Amino acid sequence: MVIGFFLRKIKILDEGFLKPANNFNFKVTLPVLLFTDMATADFKDTFSLKLLIFCMVVTSVIFWGIWGLARLFMKKDRASVGEFVQACYRCSLAVNGMALIESLYGSTGTAGTMILGSVPLFNIYAVLLLQAESPERTQGSGRMKKALIGIAKNPIIIGILLGLIASLLSIDFPEIIESTLSYVGRIGTPLALICIGAEFDLQSAFSKAGKSVFAAIVKLVILPAVFIPIAVLMGFRDSDLISILIMMAAPTTPVCFIMAKQYGHEGTITSSVVGLTTLFSSVTLTIIIFILRTMWYI
Repeated sequence: MVIGFFLRKIKILDEGFLKPANNFNFKVTLPVLLFTDMATADFKDTFSLKLLIFCMVVTSVIFWGIWGLARLFMKKDRASVGEFVQACYRCSLAVNGMALIESLYGSTGTAGTMILGSVPLFNIYAVLLLQAESPERTQGSGRMKKALIGIAKNPIIIGILLGLIASLLSIDFPEIIESTLSYVGRIGTPLALICIGAEFDLQSAFSKAGKSVFAAIVKLVILPAVFIPIAVLMGFRDSDLISILIMMAAPTTPVCFIMAKQYGHEGTITSSVVGLTTLFSSVTLTIIIFILRTMWYI
């Protein structure tokens, strides 16, 4: 993000680069990244119905609860509702989450089930939210029709579904295809972060600093404080509990910024929350993992 900000200041990057780059990320690199993560996840041997249902229910409760409260308390700034809500509930599961679980347990374990239970809903809800709260709103039934079309045509959702099918069918891609997909997918996150930094506006960020900081607190502190104890009481332990922790408290994904821009939102709150949560999640996640280990839950 700092590199992107610097390159924009010295005029190496400009709007002529950023708009096509965001479009390329949205339609190519991020769908490929999620496809490869889903295709390589072990759903058959590590599937947990209990974890799947928990992740789906909690994702839905968080999304609809935050959206309802945001509409109630942000009436004077309705243009920021979509960005605020998305930044609060979405997190970087495919990139940061899988890596953290593997570093703790040597394998991703039931992380595939967690991704299956949350990532498709993350994206479906994001399309509904960003379409409904878009500055370019379509009224009445036209809004719902446009949202449903957006879900069906969303490249990220298509990538997830195709990856799930590839995993369930145990498709073994030739090495040249697998390595090519891997290279393309790896571009997604760094390119998204560079674009976020290049489009970052300090003046706008300061004007919405309160909402950004509060969204980061919701993401890193409030959500895990509410739902991790519930998960513990329901009997989740070890890699299952870490998967849930990642779903709750991982930093806000750069995908939020890409999707916000695609649906006509400013992107200021999103970029600020991505930066804040990426910076401070190393502290909050370490503290929570320490507490869970001290209490022998992981």
